[in-house]
Amino acid sequence: MRISAYEDLPFAIFQYLPNQEWELRKELDLLMTRLKEFGKQVYILPLSQLLQVALDKIQQKDKYEGLEALIVLEQQRGYLEAQRQMITYLSEPIWAPLWNVLAEVLLPLDPCGTITFLTGASALAPGLFQVSTLLNKMHNRTKVPTILFYPGSIEGTTGLRFMDLADRNALGNYRVKIYS
Repeated sequence: MRISAYEDLPFAIFQYLPNQEWELRKELDLLMTRLKEFGKQVYILPLSQLLQVALDKIQQKDKYEGLEALIVLEQQRGYLEAQRQMITYLSEPIWAPLWNVLAEVLLPLDPCGTITFLTGASALAPGLFQVSTLLNKMHNRTKVPTILFYPGSIEGTTGLRFMDLADRNALGNYRVKIYS
């Protein structure tokens, strides 16, 4: 099964409108059943779980950082400041870059027999992390075919507007095929 034209970036995006979340979940169950009938293992990875793994890694590095520190920061200085700190956690090499966390989670999976579904991208809203950055940073990091289920609208052939938010720029990656 080939979802991507690039072996070094075996990702695809399935774009759906945010108001279709419940329909998508039902269809995912059916798709998983069909893939299993063809001998594929389906690994569902909610992005919220990936965020939790990242926060746990941060806490292990520094007991004064992580989720509790974010909660206190938000209480004292507001949501935007806490969001900026989370972006730092997920982007800086000294903490837990989200692409490293994803690569570690995918590492033990068999690329020939497994397909991964990245779900729950709305956990990254409104501005915790750009999905396009995550995919760009996964170049040459895994061979496991992975489909990101993306809530948003599509513009042109590669532009995706996250959660269909009017104030967000449409971003994309020309190397990752978009299905809708």
